Amino acid sequence: MAKSFEEFKLNRQILNAVADAGYTVATPIQEKAIAPVLSGQDIFGIAETGTGKTAAFVLPILMQLKYAQGENPRALILSPTRELAMQIAEQVKLFSVYTDLRSLVIFGGIGPKTQKEQIAKGIDILIATPGRFLDLYLAGDINTQSLKFLVLDEADKMMDMGFIGSIHRILEIVPRKRQNLLFSATMSDLVQKIAGDFLNNPLVIEASAQATPAANVTQTLYYVPNFKTKINLLQHLLKNDETFNRLIIFCKTKTVADNIFSFIERRYGAENVRVIHANKGQNTRINSINSFKEGNIRVLVATDVASRGIDVSDVSHVINFDVPIIIEDYVHRIGRTGRAFAKGDAITFATDAEKYYIRKIEKLIRQYIPVAEIPEGVYIDETPYEERQHIAKEIDMQKRKEDPDFKGAFHEKKHAAAIEKKAREKAKAKAGKELKSFKKGKRFDKKK
Repeated sequence: MAKSFEEFKLNRQILNAVADAGYTVATPIQEKAIAPVLSGQDIFGIAETGTGKTAAFVLPILMQLKYAQGENPRALILSPTRELAMQIAEQVKLFSVYTDLRSLVIFGGIGPKTQKEQIAKGIDILIATPGRFLDLYLAGDINTQSLKFLVLDEADKMMDMGFIGSIHRILEIVPRKRQNLLFSATMSDLVQKIAGDFLNNPLVIEASAQATPAANVTQTLYYVPNFKTKINLLQHLLKNDETFNRLIIFCKTKTVADNIFSFIERRYGAENVRVIHANKGQNTRINSINSFKEGNIRVLVATDVASRGIDVSDVSHVINFDVPIIIEDYVHRIGRTGRAFAKGDAITFATDAEKYYIRKIEKLIRQYIPVAEIPEGVYIDETPYEERQHIAKEIDMQKRKEDPDFKGAFHEKKHAAAIEKKAREKAKAKAGKELKSFKKGKRFDKKK
């Protein structure tokens, strides 16, 4: 039976904030992490997205910091993306509402002037992306001498985004005597390496099997021949606006995301859809996510930059318009639905070129994704020549990854054509030789 928050050694101010937020019982990661963090242990937490891991480290940190003190931050929480950093900051404010603890979130993409001014006023908890943290530290705006807690959230995503150098630099400038907490959805080699450098005899907590999607998310896979058929299938699903009432559509690239956004905007109106990706300004992204959270829009189209930064309950569906190439992102994408014990649906569209990644995803999650037939009424378009060529090239590249000696279908055709050409040239040369010999023989007969 799940523990009540009243059973943890949290003070009344924090328990009141937890109750106000509507939380009654702890999730598995909270149940396993809160007591050890309170006792001062380093933690290596492996938890899928949407399991409440933010509260698992925020609540005990708030409990140990107790009240505002000094001017320099005493807890530093590092996050890979600005969206996730903002989400953590919201949770910190939510649970510290009855305390005088001061928190601040900093990230790139906007001018640092306001952030510098807020730091100068004094803070207890700093939530930051690694790049902006280092910028302000090197500019002399952040003093790390008082740090007692260092948290690395979504460590696997940090490694994927190339932050390992920044993390090592940060480890050099924070006090040696501190409590470290690292959370990750997967345990890649890089995550294990940074954990070895970062943690001191950690307690490993695994709330679920590594990279396992939430059990309350129903997964469905459609094999489709081409991009146009994906659009037709998406249109068919969107017709059912009662079932598909709040959904996120994930795309591989900014171009595809913009195309899907334009299509939905034309069909259903601009008031029903927003798009977020790296080319969108920070304010646009924040406003789009807030509109989606508040239920003002039905569809949010996003690239993977946002797959870990959207914390919205009641997302009915996640649609993977493209299969992610970084296969771990599949878990994070579909974790945007089925949050906080709610039911959710994750639907994936895959072409022949994407089957390779589906096999890898199934191996990662140790699950078979059920395949559904394309519904009647969905027009299956013919694949254009250019797209056929692109798919064939992708499949060749994948085969070459698995077998370095594989030369590719194009190469094989070229090789066969070269052999044929050589054979023709050889035959021609032979025929020319024979003709020459024959003519020579005739001249010899005449002399006779």
